[in-house]
Amino acid sequence: MTFSLRGLAAACLLVASGLHPAVAQQAYPSRSIRAVLPYSAGSGPDAVLRHVGEKLSQSAGMQVVIENKPGANGWLAIDAVKRAAADGYTLLEVDNTHMALQPHLYKQLPFDPAKDFEPVAPLYWTHFFIVVPANSPWNSVADLVAAAKANPGRMTYGTWGIGSVAHVGSAMLETATGARMTHVPFKELPQLYTAVANGEVGWAFGSAATAGPLYKAKKVKLLALAAPRRLAEYGDIPTVSEAGGPANFEVKTWVALFGPRGMPKAAVDKINAGVNQALNEPDVLARMANFGFESWRGTPADITKAAAADSTRFSKIVAESGITLD
Repeated sequence: MTFSLRGLAAACLLVASGLHPAVAQQAYPSRSIRAVLPYSAGSGPDAVLRHVGEKLSQSAGMQVVIENKPGANGWLAIDAVKRAAADGYTLLEVDNTHMALQPHLYKQLPFDPAKDFEPVAPLYWTHFFIVVPANSPWNSVADLVAAAKANPGRMTYGTWGIGSVAHVGSAMLETATGARMTHVPFKELPQLYTAVANGEVGWAFGSAATAGPLYKAKKVKLLALAAPRRLAEYGDIPTVSEAGGPANFEVKTWVALFGPRGMPKAAVDKINAGVNQALNEPDVLARMANFGFESWRGTPADITKAAAADSTRFSKIVAESGITLD
């Protein structure tokens, strides 16, 4: 029986590494990739990822199957991915609420963002407007703050829940301006913005996706955007600092893809490259613009950096405001 020394050496290396030759030769991906989301079907994050998934299928041969698991503060989806095999075939789409804010709101979390998950690919940013009723007497952030200071505690603001980014962002505005206001949490987004339009609360943070339709229907006013620069689609809306508010004031969320900790680097690199390519496609950018999202192309290290910066910022404001969910 004849054999090749080179082939024998290669086989020995495979045995030593614990890989069967047939497995080692399989190209990634060899089956569909499951993406688990804590968001409902039809939501902004869901719509964007489905569109990106279509691009991954066309350009990189990756079939992405979306699994929506909303509920329990996002923990159902997070736990499902935490327990999944770190083989590159399970992804998690979440935002900085889960990965940077929640650790400061709960004494105990059922997951550790840094230890349990591998950053894979950034997706997008969402910035928030300060939204007031259409008939509000305030036409700038300076007006709103002055009114709040004139009657401490009487000004109300609504959010989509205690400990939400909107709640923390509103607390940041109070701290930055010295105004004292009263928080009114709502269970559902439609209830919140209906309350703003009807004047039941003084103001709220809202994105282009949530408050934009009411603005276009002239049921609310957008006083300012809590971002460093204006949005192209809303170029007539000033930033908070331009509208007489605190300088460099920003309230945003970001959404990114993660995998279980230990996910193969080759899989991370391939998915990251495919997502970055998809985020350059005009139709993907148009879909994002419909929701007021800003495309975020980058590396896993960019996600880590953003999470660390947000964690530091959230830690400070949560401690100062006493917000807790325990």
